[in-house]
Amino acid sequence: MPRVGVLALQGDVREHSAVLTAAGAEVTRVRKPEDLDDLDGLVMPGGESTAIAHLLETSGLRKPLGEALDDGLAVLGTCAGLILLSDTVLDGRGDQWSFGALDVAVRRNGYGRQIASFETEVDVKGIGHVHGVFIRAPRIETWSADIEVLATLDHGDGDHPVLVRQGAVLGCAFHPELAAETRIHQLFLDSLPTR
Repeated sequence: MPRVGVLALQGDVREHSAVLTAAGAEVTRVRKPEDLDDLDGLVMPGGESTAIAHLLETSGLRKPLGEALDDGLAVLGTCAGLILLSDTVLDGRGDQWSFGALDVAVRRNGYGRQIASFETEVDVKGIGHVHGVFIRAPRIETWSADIEVLATLDHGDGDHPVLVRQGAVLGCAFHPELAAETRIHQLFLDSLPTR
């Protein structure tokens, strides 16, 4: 049974925890640096990326989480989690930062503001169609050759990746946890080392 943390500072913590538990993971909520100890993987949920970044600073988690990412910690970031894992935030605030774990440039609210939120089917490589919930979702504008694109979406202006992988890190622009969708989390769990 993999031991997976859910970053529990803000956002869809309960929903991710429920999906991971249903998929057979042992879930721990990560609120302070010592909560990172002995994890097989971590989920960084959606929420508000600047608020989560601020809370990572005030909780003392920013530096140890960055070190864990550098050491190869497996991470699934959804929505705001994707923003925080990206290399570049194109329209961030002046004080916005990200971990640079995924070689992508993202645009916050890239598919529109709250009123433009939508749901659609997304065809994921190796899985098939999953239900994607896009709420103020980030859009991946550019990505390097090191990025494996697992799913794209054409929202009227050409295909953009909405699920990507680089090494042990998965980035997802949508919210699978809000659609009672387990296969994205299972894809992540299947990538974790076995104990």
